Amino acid sequence: MSTIRKIRKVFKSKPTLEGAGVHLKRAFGWHHVPELDPFLLLDDFHSARPEDYLAGFPWHPHRGIETITYMLEGTVEHGDSMGNAGVIASGDVQWMTAGSGIVHQEMPKGRADGHMWGFQLWANLPAEHKMMEPRYRGIEARDIPEAPLAGGATGAPGGVAKVICGEVEGVRGPVRDVVTEPEYLDVSLPPGAGFARRVRRGYTAFAYVIEGAGAFQPGGEPHDRESLVIFDDGDELSVTAGDAGVRFLLVSGKPIGEPIAWWGPIVMNTQEELQLAFDEYERGTFLKHGKK
Repeated sequence: MSTIRKIRKVFKSKPTLEGAGVHLKRAFGWHHVPELDPFLLLDDFHSARPEDYLAGFPWHPHRGIETITYMLEGTVEHGDSMGNAGVIASGDVQWMTAGSGIVHQEMPKGRADGHMWGFQLWANLPAEHKMMEPRYRGIEARDIPEAPLAGGATGAPGGVAKVICGEVEGVRGPVRDVVTEPEYLDVSLPPGAGFARRVRRGYTAFAYVIEGAGAFQPGGEPHDRESLVIFDDGDELSVTAGDAGVRFLLVSGKPIGEPIAWWGPIVMNTQEELQLAFDEYERGTFLKHGKK
């Protein structure tokens, strides 16, 4: 018999300062490990004040993880040690696998009116993939498909899911072949609409509310903007939009279940590997793969 996932925990994202002085909201981070395995961190950077974000994230290293940047408003200019450079524009996604090591910078830019809004999710890599060759997947907004959603038992009109990674109603997202088998959806539901989604048993699943409010289990109370909803295990999750509708990120993935040694932008399995990474960075031997 199929079981509906209940809510394990809900909390609000918290203001924090990162990079060279970027004001953002952290939905979860290091203190939630291993509760959200394989995911490590989710940041919501949202501001209409350029002074909150223009200092950006100057050159810094990553090893052992993937960083997924999704922009709603404004842009992020980026460059890296492999010779990649470009702009993540509104609606675009950049899925970066740091693997053995990369040094890059990310510099947010707002719209003409100063508004800037995006998210960065960190996903861990298993030990056997931590030293893989770094790679980028840059996906433009036009290449992210939308799947129409049925209204469910409520009889209300359905919503839509932007499918970044995973598959909804036969619509597959452009990001594939990721070792933790993640799903990353941007779901919008009109007032009163229902949404049911099967998620593999044993996989971690969470939702982050970005607009409106909704109930994330049958008969549950509504949770509104900047709420992180962590689900218990089960076969399926159920969401019902509130009176103003709801928009949320829905993310799931296969837990890795390995030890984590984490400091700043580097995540390994042991303290020895972590120390080696920083020693190599200081000695100039951090990068294992050069420019393409």
